[in-house]
Amino acid sequence: MRTKRKLRVHVVTMGCAKNVVDSEKLLAQLRGGGIELATDIRRADVAVINTCGFIGPAKQESIDTIIEHVRLKSRGRLKKVFAMGCLTERYMQDLQTEIPEVDRFFGTHQMEEVVRELGAEYRNDLLGERVLTTPAHTAYLKISEGCDNPCSFCAIPLMRGRHVSRPFGEILDETNRLAESGVKEIVVIGQDTTAYGLDTAGRRRISDLVAAIADVSGVEWVRLMYAFPAKFPVGLLDVIAGHPRVCTYLDMPVQHCADAVLKSMRRGVSSRTTRDLLRMIRDRVPGIALRTSLIVGYPTEGEREFRQLEDFVSEVRFDRLGVFLYSQEEGTTAFPLGDPIPSPVKEERQARIMELQREISSERNAALVGTRQKVLIDRRENDLFVGRTEHDAPDIDNEVFVRSGEPLTIGTLCEVDIVDAYEYDIVGDAVKDVEGKG
Repeated sequence: MRTKRKLRVHVVTMGCAKNVVDSEKLLAQLRGGGIELATDIRRADVAVINTCGFIGPAKQESIDTIIEHVRLKSRGRLKKVFAMGCLTERYMQDLQTEIPEVDRFFGTHQMEEVVRELGAEYRNDLLGERVLTTPAHTAYLKISEGCDNPCSFCAIPLMRGRHVSRPFGEILDETNRLAESGVKEIVVIGQDTTAYGLDTAGRRRISDLVAAIADVSGVEWVRLMYAFPAKFPVGLLDVIAGHPRVCTYLDMPVQHCADAVLKSMRRGVSSRTTRDLLRMIRDRVPGIALRTSLIVGYPTEGEREFRQLEDFVSEVRFDRLGVFLYSQEEGTTAFPLGDPIPSPVKEERQARIMELQREISSERNAALVGTRQKVLIDRRENDLFVGRTEHDAPDIDNEVFVRSGEPLTIGTLCEVDIVDAYEYDIVGDAVKDVEGKG
């Protein structure tokens, strides 16, 4: 008697790195349940869309992706389409009404139901297991879920709930498994990583956790993302400055600098305290790379407040910077303020900030010419190898294009002499005694 073939499942991940981790955990559960994973949609029977609901453009991209896969189903190229994640958590009923062709929608905390719907049993013994979708030498490590910060513009608490720290030992167990599988770079993520431990230990334990992760054998780099500026745990700076495997890098989304905007945003900081904090970070960790994200077009941002933001960017000279357009989100405390700033004005402000940052980045990169940098090799492109320094997070920051007369091993660290620089990338020659030289 012929055994019925199990469904081949393709998982599509939208949005941020937190969603990447969720998808990787889902893939591990499916694989553990004997389900075939299809990396190519053309070989799949079922598509699972892990959606993003953060801001307007991300929501629209998720909706477009769902519709694209529903069309594949209508043509007989897929048997079923499921959707899960932030967008479906927030707009479940609307989506069920508007896109009834989707076989089932799941929220952010329904992974067990997704697994069972696909014909597998959810296995507790696989908690912490993942099927990496990142390069094999780099992995995101989610240390918490949800957020307790009251930011007026943000819908994350509506989708992800209150802040919940993962157990310390569970995180280290996962780190050990990742390191044993060959991961060299651990990128620590959460909605607010600096709040780690507040709910379980009554104090911020991020410093202890980062140091413990960096002590795991096999880990070469630990990188911290999504640090919140209000009540920043200053002791963390000693770990960043003092531990050889913690990257001198910090991602801290400050969002704005004008006091009127910060107050309305409910960020818990002022322009002065933000500047003082950034100055202290650079004093305590010489050479640290600071990444931030900003929002332009917030309802209380007039031209005066925007010029203050421009001056702030020129003054602080962030190493890495991204700019979002304000998105009015239902259910947030800023929603009643409306969305009074026209899209063309928002886009023009975004362009002005990014032009400032382009000049800053170009100058910073030019200053690296003639230096020797340690580079993690991510991939090969034609005759060049492409990697990153410890000052660059995967996917969002600068890259190093490395020339080498001999093959370099992907996923290893090598020394590179920087010989040229561009706005967002640098070029270098591999030193002959590199690690992993062919």
